[in-house]
Amino acid sequence: MKLTIEQLNTATPDEVAALLAGTYEHSPWIAKRAAAARPFRSLAHLKHALVQVVAGASADEQLGLIRAHPELAGKAMVSKTLTAESTNEQGKAGLTDCTPEEFAKIQQLNADYNAKFGFPFILAVRGPRGTGLSKREIIDTFERRLHNHPGFELGEALRNIHRIAEIRLDDKFGALPALGNEVWDWQEQLSVHTDPGYAEKGQLTVTYLTEAHRACARQIADGMREAGFDTVNIDAVGNVVGRYEGATPGAKTLLTGSHYDTVRNGGKYDGRLGIFVPMACVRELKRQNRRLPFAFEVVGFAEEEGQRYKATFLGSGALIGHFDPKWLDQKDADGITMREARQIAGLKEEDIAKLQRDPAKYLGFIEVHIEQGPVLNELDIPLGIVTSINGGVRYVGEVIGMASHAGTTPMDRRRDAAAAVAELILFAEQRAARDGDSVATVGMLEVPSGSINVVPGLCKFSLDMRAPNNPQRDALTADVLAELKAICERRGVRYTLEESMRASAAPSAPEWQQRWEKAVDTLGVPLFRMPSGAGHDAMKLHEVMPQAMLFVRGINSGISHNPLESSTNDDMQLAVEAFQLLLNNLATEQAPS
Repeated sequence: MKLTIEQLNTATPDEVAALLAGTYEHSPWIAKRAAAARPFRSLAHLKHALVQVVAGASADEQLGLIRAHPELAGKAMVSKTLTAESTNEQGKAGLTDCTPEEFAKIQQLNADYNAKFGFPFILAVRGPRGTGLSKREIIDTFERRLHNHPGFELGEALRNIHRIAEIRLDDKFGALPALGNEVWDWQEQLSVHTDPGYAEKGQLTVTYLTEAHRACARQIADGMREAGFDTVNIDAVGNVVGRYEGATPGAKTLLTGSHYDTVRNGGKYDGRLGIFVPMACVRELKRQNRRLPFAFEVVGFAEEEGQRYKATFLGSGALIGHFDPKWLDQKDADGITMREARQIAGLKEEDIAKLQRDPAKYLGFIEVHIEQGPVLNELDIPLGIVTSINGGVRYVGEVIGMASHAGTTPMDRRRDAAAAVAELILFAEQRAARDGDSVATVGMLEVPSGSINVVPGLCKFSLDMRAPNNPQRDALTADVLAELKAICERRGVRYTLEESMRASAAPSAPEWQQRWEKAVDTLGVPLFRMPSGAGHDAMKLHEVMPQAMLFVRGINSGISHNPLESSTNDDMQLAVEAFQLLLNNLATEQAPS
């Protein structure tokens, strides 16, 4: 018999602890304290209440919780004294069937890890899909995390404990994240396509109009047809467009989607999550034979990352009439122009202008996206409400000093170009931190023809500054550039600076942000509002129609643009459910009175 939320809400605290026994290894105090948060509104609410108890526990209690968990393939497994839950998990991951070499390797890692951190290595071995990590994935993760800072690793251990508890709760409640599993699987299936030179390395790279890119488009289009979209086509810039018509002909359209291209050696979920979540919603609508009072258009944008050509937001930009014909003459690293790549793909130049949408026919644009950062992960919150996509400005520059002998030039006589840029980096870091939600980054730094025994006479650098609104961005920029000028004057060096990009902030439309908030709140998930530091296709659509975004938590510190980028089937399930709630609520709003 499966556990229910109603049972927990009517039980005593001791009964709650008994009903949730085994969820947190040998730690019934967590469930007992979480009972104070009742009534639980949903399974998601229960999960968060348990997380909050651990977050509010003492350092000793947290450490005790970690130490209550067994080592992977450790003595408890060998002696068969693991709890039933741990036995199931380690068995699913194949740890009960290690080769002697694998067992020896894990034992050495256990010893090294305990010596460094003083507690056992904790990993949710059933993984983000819930079906079990491979032994190779477990060992690779073990080796990677062995290099973490102790404070960070303690947090990572607790986050993995919460994931273990989440999967155990799903089992207790019979909660199968079927839609989350499907969205997960679609992304895995799409990731088999990768550009030449990367497949051999096991890396995912899909750049504009390559063979892998075109294969992705075809696969997404086929998936849309199977899901039940009324019309599906690949348009003149390579966007995959699926439409699910409304109940009334000529009804306005809700637009959504994200991009399917990737950075080099990137992750499987950046962009693509925002295509497959609404696809799952359409498939469920089709299964129910249900029409909404508005049309629903899902676009897999062909290009957002600017990897093969310098053009960025090419896919979403085409929908608002922003396609510069000069881009067609850009060449990739192999000398192939965009025009030639388009001809190979069978795309017609004269059709590009026809892609521009009439904003009057659209209700707005919404986008689901993996967070691409650590905030939700560290807070143990599955979904985030985006308040604004940060505006940004980028520069490339150089400081010119005087190269001189490192041994004979006194410190007070130097005109060190690199030291000047180093001072700028520290100022930019401190100035951005002062705002709380601004960021400043020097991502490229070079001393051309530098030598170990020469004071740098030239230092090239980049500067990237972002903030949730344009005035804040501009104030940050003004302060950093003024400091660059002051540093150079004080050090007797000069500089050049060229602005290479400027993008306005894209605040979420209040009414659409509120629709996301209503949907997330209905799920029992805490409302967490946050800006987006990364750019998204929603920035382009923002120029012609209202937009708002929903973030989905990433694991592995929320890392993105990296093969470690990932999310869980449970979080993807919540994203689909939030999207379904938004559609249902909007249908009620739009229904004729």
